[in-house]
Amino acid sequence: QVQLVESGGGLVQAGGSLRLSCAASGSILSFNAMGWYRQAPGKQRELVARITTGGPTNYADSVKGRFTISRDNANNTVYLRMNSLKTEDTAVYYCDVALHTTTYRYLEVWGQGTLVTVSS
Repeated sequence: QVQLVESGGGLVQAGGSLRLSCAASGSILSFNAMGWYRQAPGKQRELVARITTGGPTNYADSVKGRFTISRDNANNTVYLRMNSLKTEDTAVYYCDVALHTTTYRYLEVWGQGTLVTVSS
């Protein structure tokens, strides 16, 4: 089994910054991709940023230049640094990890979500 634990959400004023963390644990052999999605009230879940192992890093147009995704391979953790936050960034943010387990199963695992609220 693989578990994801997210942290770092909260309430921040517009223009402020937050850093989200997502730590993966369990029977992990390797990561294919690690990313962040978000879902605002009444809207569909959307990609925010994603790192593909050996491939590109993708960002939603709405966050380019403001958000930075990074990963710590030693600690199986992915981060999302969010600067210059806007009220429209308010959403529940979900970590998503695609990986192979030590038994060579391919899994896609979602975190529990962390709420980010940006006030005006």
